[in-house]
Formats: sequence, structure tokens, C-alpha cells
Amino acid sequence: MAVMRNMDPKKCPMPSQEPNVRNKNFNEVALGYTYEMAVNEAKRCLNCPKKPCRSACPVQIDIPAFIERVANEDMEGAYKVLTASSALPAVCGRVCPQESQCEGKCVRGIKGEPVGIGRLERFVADWNRENADEMPEKIATNGHRVAVIGSGPSGLACASDLAKLGYDVTVYEHFHKAGGVLAYGIPEFRLPKAIVQKEIDKLVAMGVNIVCDATIGKCMSIDELLGKDADHLLGDDKYEAVFIGSGAGLPKFQNIPGLSYCGVFSANEFLTRINLMHAYDERYDTPLMPIHVTAVVGAGNVAMDAARCSKRLGADVYVVSRRGMEELPARHEEVEHAIEEGIVFKTLNNPVKINGDEKGYVSSMTCVEMELGEPDASGRRRPIEKVGSEHDLPVDCVIMSLGTTPNPLIKNTTPGLEVNRKGGIVVNEAGLTSHQNVYAGGDAVTGAATVILAMGAGKLGAKSIDEALSK
Repeated sequence: MAVMRNMDPKKCPMPSQEPNVRNKNFNEVALGYTYEMAVNEAKRCLNCPKKPCRSACPVQIDIPAFIERVANEDMEGAYKVLTASSALPAVCGRVCPQESQCEGKCVRGIKGEPVGIGRLERFVADWNRENADEMPEKIATNGHRVAVIGSGPSGLACASDLAKLGYDVTVYEHFHKAGGVLAYGIPEFRLPKAIVQKEIDKLVAMGVNIVCDATIGKCMSIDELLGKDADHLLGDDKYEAVFIGSGAGLPKFQNIPGLSYCGVFSANEFLTRINLMHAYDERYDTPLMPIHVTAVVGAGNVAMDAARCSKRLGADVYVVSRRGMEELPARHEEVEHAIEEGIVFKTLNNPVKINGDEKGYVSSMTCVEMELGEPDASGRRRPIEKVGSEHDLPVDCVIMSLGTTPNPLIKNTTPGLEVNRKGGIVVNEAGLTSHQNVYAGGDAVTGAATVILAMGAGKLGAKSIDEALSK
């Protein structure tokens, strides 16, 4: 059906909670498009034959095709197009950096704003959950067994694609709840956990077996999963291939005095306490210590999540970064939301010491002011310290959000598994590691990256495993 195009240069705004309301609750900030908004926004898509947006999507969703179905009010058809390529459309529609991927290539963005691809993906996934929500049927097994380590985005994408092909898949998860970074790392107000659980339930309905509280490298090694030196996994019980999607959960800390004071957290620990242990919910007996003034060190997306969570716990919050506002690595939208919610950015400041009181609790953080020097070879202006600018910032909580690296546990318990100098597992173009029949992808390979890139790596792993085992 021919669609009357909407040539409005601006995308339809996303309805959301008011800043001074949302910064006191953990309900989702963005409220989502209405049906009419979604159809109207979809009509802004020109349905380009060359599909530049698709080329920028790590999981190769046929974006014009699903948007054209929305424009024609065929929401079921739009959902089928999405799920042909993506196992987690409700998740990706919320947390993907569309501005640097699909929307960054949208031709409507040349003379205006790009089509709201992420907002439309979210709408279609939510519409399906609210109006159709049919659970997939269990798929007959093809007789091959594969183990997946980690139930984050790369592991879930790999498990989903393999299950669709008939593989008997078991996912091993370290935590007591599946979802990986989707469950422990991203706050409820950005990604409701019920949505993550619904996507996982669909995988289980397809036949994927998920085993929680299972830390591979402690309870069982990869060699044991493959049936080596393990009586309980020999013969028909062993797995023919393993995919490592264990993420990058080992936090980095700044090497400064005072890290042992009570009130110093890694962003990983802080967000895990919030998201998995419900520290914000008085119905749970897992509260955090009382905090009044928080300094979040770092300015990436995880730092924004930690800062905004701390604000919702009632604290005054500073984001402390040695770089300027223009150099912050977080998504522009996340920085905007944080500023709207009352978070103060102390840019061009670098912590040099955490101070404590006589009881061992954080009392302040000593910082020095920075200024941007001459551009380096990459064109980035490196911060340099201002002489005599040292000052104390009174805080009782410091959250270090300086990135993460892969946990060395799997490497240390898997002889012959090659890693690079940053701890990432080395893989070839097919995602195969140096260990026979063992594949890897996502943050365990690249270090901390995006959900959608991890999913792309999981899909590649599934494809390579299928090609190897179906010969």
C-alpha cells in the first residue's frame, strides 16, 4: 500500500516523565509513542532502496521493511521483521545508541532529524507484548548440544539463533538471575526488568535451558563442558561446542589513596546492588548505607546510570570528569537527562585522593582542576593539570565508573585460551578462539561495548557453530 510520506524535518518527540518527578522514582523515564505517534513517525521514512540504516545495524535488521509495516499499521508484520534478526527488540529499542548507528545513516538526518528508528522498534516490541504476546513453540532438537556461558546480550543472541536452528542449548549464568548486564547493569528507569524477563521467557519457551548460580571456571571448566576429564559429562551428555559470552565485569579503579574507605563503590557493585538486590526498594532487606552527597568518577553511560540512581536515592550528585563537556563519552541523551534531573557536572576535574573520617567512612574527595592541552595525534585534546588548583569536594559516597575488563577466571581455567594484553579473548573472523570448539563474542572479546554489538557477536557465534556442527 502506498504511504503518504510525512516530511516534517523533526522526529516526533518522546513523551516522558517530568524531570523533578522522575528523579524521585525508578519508573521508566521515557513513556513510549502512542499508536498514532508511531504511525506518523514511520511515515517520515523514505523507504530508501539502498537501506543505509540497515548497513549500520550490527544485527542487520531490515529497518525500512519494519518501518513500512508500521506506516501501514501492520504491527504484527513489523514485529516479525524485527525478530527475524533481533532476539531482543524491546531491549534494543531502549538502550541502543541509535544516533551513532542506524539513525546516524538515515538520509532524513541530512536536512533535519533522522527517523526515530529506536523509538519505533520499542513501540513495535511493546505493542506485540501488550496485544499479541504469543510465546514461541518449543523447537524440535537436531541432536546437537551447545553450552553458552553468560546470559547477557551476546549469550542470549547466540542461544536464540541456535535454538531456532534446533540446537539443544544450555546457558550458564553466574548470578541468581538471567540477563547479564541487562539485569544487573542498566537501571529500571531505562530498562524495566519485566521486559528483560519476558524476552528470556521466550527463549525458555523455545527450549533454551538456563542454569543460574553457575560460575564456569569454578563449578565447572570449559574442558569439562566439552566432556574432557569429567565423568558426569562424558558420552551423550557432553557439549559439542561452547560459546563464551561472559562479558566484561571486572571494574577498573583509579590508583589513588583512600579506595578502602566505606562508601567507595565500583559502578558495577553499586548498580548490581540497585538492580539485582533492589537497594532502592524498602520492601527488600538489602539497602545501601545512607548516602547524602555522591561523586561519580567517570562520564560514560554507566556513570550516568550510577549518578541517576544515586539521585533517586535522595543524594546530591556530582559527575567528576577530567575532560570537558564536549568530550564526554556518554550518549548525549543520557547527559541531557542527568542535567535535567539536577545532577551537577564538574568537568575538567580529576580526583587525586579520597579522604575519610576516624570511623573509616568517606568524608571528601580531593580534586585538581584540569585544562585542555594541544590536540594529540588523534585530534583529541589531552587534559593537563592546573598548578595550585587542588581542592576538596565534600562527599560521603564515591562511585568509580572508569570502565571494565573481562574477568580472568575463564582464561585462568582454560589451558590454551589466548587473550590479548587487555584480557579480551582472541578470536578469528568466525568468532572461534584458540581452543578447539570454543567460540566467544561480546564484551569478553572487545571489552565493554554496546548491547547491540554484543548481540551481533552472539549471532556470528551461532552462525559459525552451526556451520561447524552441521557439516
